[in-house]
Amino acid sequence: MKNKLLITAAVILAATSIRAQEAPMEKFLVKGRIINELGDAVEYVQVGIPKYDIGTISKADGTFELEVPADTLEFHHVSYRTGLQPVTGPETEIVMIMESEELEPAVFNASDTKEKYLIRPGRKILGDYGLLSFQAQPKNNGIIEMGSKASVKKPFLVQKIRFTINSNQIPGCIASINIYRIEGDEFINILHKPKYFEIPVSDTSRTFELQPDEPVLLEPGKYFVSFMVVDHDEVDEPKNMTASLHLKSSYMRRSALGKFDHFPVNIGVAVRGLEYR
Repeated sequence: MKNKLLITAAVILAATSIRAQEAPMEKFLVKGRIINELGDAVEYVQVGIPKYDIGTISKADGTFELEVPADTLEFHHVSYRTGLQPVTGPETEIVMIMESEELEPAVFNASDTKEKYLIRPGRKILGDYGLLSFQAQPKNNGIIEMGSKASVKKPFLVQKIRFTINSNQIPGCIASINIYRIEGDEFINILHKPKYFEIPVSDTSRTFELQPDEPVLLEPGKYFVSFMVVDHDEVDEPKNMTASLHLKSSYMRRSALGKFDHFPVNIGVAVRGLEYR
């Protein structure tokens, strides 16, 4: 069995206010499985009730469990249409069938472009002593998604996304990179599928430079490039993953389907690619 993620920050996090609505007192435990039209498991679906800031992520086999009040569960994945399931009491056999979502492919050509950074990491705070610590705990389904924002003035083709993890004690750690377009208060997925990758256990620093699995062309507007741990092995005691603290305007949310809030630091995400002139 795998658990989800809880985050703490050694610096600044305690001073950051995160808004959340107070959920009704009575909650029910719901369990289920998420499949597609072919009956195959859908991995890493965000499940929850956004207005209460309650959410989790399904496991690689599509299973999930969550305590929620009587309301409607929402199921979100960039490759599928949003699913809805009313909850009126305890439920242990929910089966959600997700319908595939056909997104328009990116259209671009290679004429008259220049290489540039869309996002730079920002200034490192307190050198090697300023750390963000992601903590996995036994029997905890918390989650944090955070990253850096960018303003795109000309069409931009994303080629590389880079960041550094200082150390990782969390076994079986799977993370994702996602890109959202910001329209007002809405964060809209623009990828057909997030970029999933493994972060191995290590006491030494490691830099990850990832390529999107699909062409990602950003039209002029505001965007958010996010980092999130979506799964890890069950742990008997708290385990940590650390990254250097960078001063860079960002967003963060503390639960799947929760509200994104402004956050003054991130893990030093950098995005490089081609800008169209």
